[in-house]
Amino acid sequence: MVSVVASTVDAMANTRQSRTVAQKMGIKPGARAYLRDAPAAAVAAMGLPDLDLPETVTGEFDYLHLFVITQNEMREQFGGLRDRLRPGGMLWVSWPKGGKLGTDLTIKSAIAVGYDLNMVESTCLRINDVWSGLKFTHPKPGKTYANSYGTLPG
Repeated sequence: MVSVVASTVDAMANTRQSRTVAQKMGIKPGARAYLRDAPAAAVAAMGLPDLDLPETVTGEFDYLHLFVITQNEMREQFGGLRDRLRPGGMLWVSWPKGGKLGTDLTIKSAIAVGYDLNMVESTCLRINDVWSGLKFTHPKPGKTYANSYGTLPG
């Protein structure tokens, strides 16, 4: 019995370790997606499944991903992408970690911008050695969101 439990625990640990960044992000094969200003190295690190990737941002999307360096860039581009996100979809924002590439973004400032633009965060993860990623979704009606870094409008 002990060897069965140990091998099950080992198998679960190996499954977690072998998951791609895209799997950790919740990106499903066939999702309608758009990646804005995504560096090739970050895209390669994600291990994306086959996606429906139109060349323009028209219609609704399951998965949107915005790569930015500054808070100003995030503020300028976030709302337009948010407006293309289908209910239940996710908008990931990535910025350089630890001040790399001259960024002024941190997790705190990214959350604040997202809340200012009526989106809530849930998951933060490492895309690669340079880029962090933070998942935003539409707030659920009737749910109260309390975050010390941001407040939803209204």
